[in-house]
Amino acid sequence: MIVRTTEEITGTDREVADPSGNWVSKRIVLGGDRVGFSFHETTIKAGSVNEFHYANHIEAVWLVEGEGELLDRETGITYPLAAGTMYMMDKYDRHTVTAKTQLRMLCVFNPPVVGTEVHDENGIYPLVEVPPLEDAGRHRA
Repeated sequence: MIVRTTEEITGTDREVADPSGNWVSKRIVLGGDRVGFSFHETTIKAGSVNEFHYANHIEAVWLVEGEGELLDRETGITYPLAAGTMYMMDKYDRHTVTAKTQLRMLCVFNPPVVGTEVHDENGIYPLVEVPPLEDAGRHRA
């Protein structure tokens, strides 16, 4: 069993901030946990516009707080975002998230990220090999 809190992740290498200050991602479950996905809590700053493209990962997002818009850059279709909205990048979709208010979302990635990835100039995470199990940082309950 793995048990973690966002409080214990805050301020560690599992808390990753966008260099521009637009978002913070708390990586609760990572590839080293060997469960086949990673799970993150991401907070996006109100008023920010953020371009993403996960060319190597499928991402599912559940918005739990805030309002904004999601632009599918392939089709030009814009979707409203509000608490209770789920969206999934099932075709490695290029997308833009505009935060009208602060957004807080829960995100699942497959394959899992390992925690060291940073977005490149196209908003893409590289595919990084999962570290050995002994580096998983498990807490037993």
